[in-house]
Amino acid sequence: MQNELDALENKLSQLVQLTHRLRAENLQLRQEVASALNGQRKTQDKIDQATLRLEKIISHLPDATQ
Repeated sequence: MQNELDALENKLSQLVQLTHRLRAENLQLRQEVASALNGQRKTQDKIDQATLRLEKIISHLPDATQ
């Protein structure tokens, strides 16, 4: 009976350790996703600004059909 309790205690301890590791990993992954999304937003803003500048430049070009 004691052996069974010791084995159960060991398994429970392993489960607790695994849970802590997974929570830490989950937190790290959430932070990485947030950082990636922030970088993506910044890149999209730069693309949008460049698009606007190009459209402005194109609008000032003479019409080639004339």
